[in-house]
Amino acid sequence: MAFVAGLMPQRVPFIVTELDRDADPFMLHLYAALAEKERRLIAERTKAALAAKKAMGVTLGNPHNLAETGSLGRAVLIERSTALAEEIAPVLRSVRIEGATTLRSIAHALNRRGIKSPRGGTWHPSSVANLLSRSEPFL
Repeated sequence: MAFVAGLMPQRVPFIVTELDRDADPFMLHLYAALAEKERRLIAERTKAALAAKKAMGVTLGNPHNLAETGSLGRAVLIERSTALAEEIAPVLRSVRIEGATTLRSIAHALNRRGIKSPRGGTWHPSSVANLLSRSEPFL
């Protein structure tokens, strides 16, 4: 509801399939409030059902493919990390030439250049250490 309410002052046009183009702000607020209430009720019912199953001794989740799924996830993370390291390697070379030698100074240089960390945030000495270990083949 907060998302919809936040868009309204920006005059974002809304089209609701059930209402066509006749949706006024009041109706949109009502639909958003009802959707939020239903989302909360679904979450409560799901949690209650899972708790009941757990109380009956049922194992939740799928422990049979846990190792396989974990290894696939790790493979994707390694692939993305390597691609990022290869992409940033020229910048790392440039930063080092400019005199940044410590993990902290490299992190500061990357942040100053507006280069985002793998999670879209700022660089820290530990994330730079991970990047450097992955970047060695490209430097």
